[in-house]
Amino acid sequence: MTIAPFAMQRLSTEEIPRGERIAFLHDFMARHVWSGRRLLPPDRDNIRVDLEAMALPSDLLVSHGRFTPMRGIRARDLLQDGRQNYVWTIQDHEREISVAGKAPIRIGAGDLVLVNEGTCHECWHGQSTAFDFVSLDRRLLADRAPRIDLAASYVIPAATEGMPLLRNYVELLRRNPPGSLKLAEAAARHVYDLTALVLGGAVRGGAERSETSIAAARYRLIQADVLARLCDRDLDIDALARRQGVTVRYVQRLFGNAGTTFSDFVRWQRLEQAVRLFGERDLASSTITAIAYDVGFSDVSSFNRAFRKRFDATPSEFRADILSRRAALPKGEESRG
Repeated sequence: MTIAPFAMQRLSTEEIPRGERIAFLHDFMARHVWSGRRLLPPDRDNIRVDLEAMALPSDLLVSHGRFTPMRGIRARDLLQDGRQNYVWTIQDHEREISVAGKAPIRIGAGDLVLVNEGTCHECWHGQSTAFDFVSLDRRLLADRAPRIDLAASYVIPAATEGMPLLRNYVELLRRNPPGSLKLAEAAARHVYDLTALVLGGAVRGGAERSETSIAAARYRLIQADVLARLCDRDLDIDALARRQGVTVRYVQRLFGNAGTTFSDFVRWQRLEQAVRLFGERDLASSTITAIAYDVGFSDVSSFNRAFRKRFDATPSEFRADILSRRAALPKGEESRG
């Protein structure tokens, strides 16, 4: 079996005996998420954690999970591991955090907290909560936000410009892990750029914003949105723009910068999906009309015209060619055609 090069690592304490859960959790955290941190639940025998984590190039790690009440501590004796990466977390409930021995502050649901691992800190939440966690290389983040070292921690409100894009992009990565090193490297750059974007108003002196990289991240999200709704015959650019929280003109500009249009991209992807269906289905019992509708075309005439323009052959000719090639295969190998 082939394993994806950047696959998610997962842990669910429901699969572990109660008395062993905290030990398993510490081991998983140390190997895949965040080493050098003590986790102290108020009830060791009744903790529940569902956790996933994925390591990417540029020393980037993205993680998501749900924890029952928990206190996390990065104590002074743990700092001897020398780690100084920046880590940010976002949770869906309020929590408290204390950094460098200062008085605890309350963090609102959805707010982002960025902390340097080279600083003592602890945080705690009193109810089951979901969280996003990202660890970033200190030097690479400082390249984009040169004065970030002026403070050990930052709190970024949920309403800050760029926050929805950052969260949506990280979620997209978790749901669709990169299939190659090239894609993973590009995705990692986008996360660094988007993190610098949301830090722009908090880091004194401002963070350098890479508009090109931000647009690339947004374009990838829009592409994923289109592909998820490709078979919807009512798919249109106005609804897409509303879902993404941008203007139609902005969406058009993104596609234009990529050398295409929204309509052409949708049509192209539907045709590619049609070709896949021709190769996967039993064509003796599946009609061209059915395939046209299944990939989102509203009528078979427009499908036929678009197909011929794209592949220099009609769907009927394409279908006949596949059937003839399948018929020529040795018996028992038809399913591979």
